[in-house]
Amino acid sequence: MTGSSSGQTSTVIRETPSDTPVHARRWIVIVWNDPVNLMTYVTYVLQKLFGYSHQHARRLMLQVHNEGRAVVASGTQERCEHDAQRLHTYGLWATITQE
Repeated sequence: MTGSSSGQTSTVIRETPSDTPVHARRWIVIVWNDPVNLMTYVTYVLQKLFGYSHQHARRLMLQVHNEGRAVVASGTQERCEHDAQRLHTYGLWATITQE
């Protein structure tokens, strides 16, 4: 405060990075249609690996069969990589991508 006799002070506001985390886009696991695996087998694998009901697994299998692909799981990149690897172990064609 130089040259001021009124007793006023000034405040400097500095911007700091926000402490709020930036939410990353979620990752998804996609199962692709293939000419090798039977529909009943794909349903079985989805039930076994993800604990889906028969009805839900069958709905996903039919989506793979009719549309060529279905999103069967989502989560962190690491979780999706793990899930895709498990699907590969059962002979299914699966990939991961960010949504």
